Amino acid sequence: MKAAIQKLIREDNFLSLSGNLTISFLGIAGFAILTRTLRVDLFGQWIIYGAAGTFIEMLRFGITNTAVIRYLSGSMHEDRMKYIGSNALIGLIATIIISLIIVICHLLFPVPIKNAGYELFFNYYPMMAFLTLPINTALVIMQADQKFGKILIVKLLNSGGFFLVLVLNFLFIKMTIIQLVWAQLLMNFLTSLTCILKGWDGIRHIRKATKHNTRVLLNFGKYTTFTLIGTNLLRSADTLIISLSPLGTTAVALYSIPMKLTELQQIPLRSFADTAFPKMSKASINGKLDEVKSIFYSYSGAITLLFVFISLVTFVFADFFVLILGGAQYVGTNPISGVNTANIVRVFSIYGLLLPIDRMTGVGLDSMNKPGKNLIKVAFMVIANVVGDLIAVFVFKSLIAVAIASVIFTIIGVWMGFYFLDKDLHINNLKIFTSGFEFYRDMYKKMLKLK
Repeated sequence: MKAAIQKLIREDNFLSLSGNLTISFLGIAGFAILTRTLRVDLFGQWIIYGAAGTFIEMLRFGITNTAVIRYLSGSMHEDRMKYIGSNALIGLIATIIISLIIVICHLLFPVPIKNAGYELFFNYYPMMAFLTLPINTALVIMQADQKFGKILIVKLLNSGGFFLVLVLNFLFIKMTIIQLVWAQLLMNFLTSLTCILKGWDGIRHIRKATKHNTRVLLNFGKYTTFTLIGTNLLRSADTLIISLSPLGTTAVALYSIPMKLTELQQIPLRSFADTAFPKMSKASINGKLDEVKSIFYSYSGAITLLFVFISLVTFVFADFFVLILGGAQYVGTNPISGVNTANIVRVFSIYGLLLPIDRMTGVGLDSMNKPGKNLIKVAFMVIANVVGDLIAVFVFKSLIAVAIASVIFTIIGVWMGFYFLDKDLHINNLKIFTSGFEFYRDMYKKMLKLK
């Protein structure tokens, strides 16, 4: 029995899910502490700082991340070192260029940037960009190698360290928002230093970068960059558009509560996708399309069935989740904006039902070296989202309408994902659900053997 438990604990899906659960708990708990630490308007600035930073991260690392995972999954040692070196080189150059652009924009337009609530981002992100470079290069290599235990260690050092700072600040220190940013920078520095000293980051292989391997990554990345940017826009466009609208930073803070709660739904989704992509990529590279289809069915079905339960709980207990995450000041109808945050949560619970199929069709397309098709899918989703958001905030002036736009663009994504994937795999929709039931049946049998 002990050996069986140890085997289960070392299983990829278990490690990935455990890691994402732990990190997401720290993120959500830290978020809840910040809502109680900062004024609503300052908290809105923090959300804008984080959303803008995440968007730029996608631009920086979207160039190579998906490509590196795909090619490292099926490469031999010599090619492996070249791909790692090329990835590090591209990441360094992208970081330098983006940081220079941000600094120049800040020098040219300081007043509009401050008035829009983006001063934190323009002041501190260039430093953050260099401090997070070793972390991100390490994590992408670990994901390609399916070293989910090491991924957990790196994320715990980073997220866990900052969470400890937030707890101490809430109880004793009472730092300003600027001091909190500096504390976050320090945690990223310490984590990056650990990755470098352990040799996890791969930057030491930068001298092994070749024109050929760099070109391979960039050719794949020219699609996945915009796909990841688009994917991030699907999450951050709401925040960015609301921040620039008459609704202001208070509305950003109110909307951030249901947005953060959707991360609860995405914990298992990220875990399954992280383990599915390398497996599907390896099968695709080896020409085993039946295996690719089998993995797609199993993972898509399992996550969809799980999300039915998660979305139901989120819908029914929306007010409770808002109270736990945001505190009493976010419960009920906001007297200034007239927004009921719990109702937005309920709309997002419907949105959550659509996420598994949308995500897994994207994973399937990328793993089969069809990043261009995935880009088209995401592009249509982004257009639908941005148009919907603009109508919601400038015509209806409603945060509920913004949430409804998220449901609409995801339906578009699901339909397009099926359309493109079906051309190669000939998808049987019913097989997704039967495979999902088989996944849990097999898991149940494994659990019985542990008794």
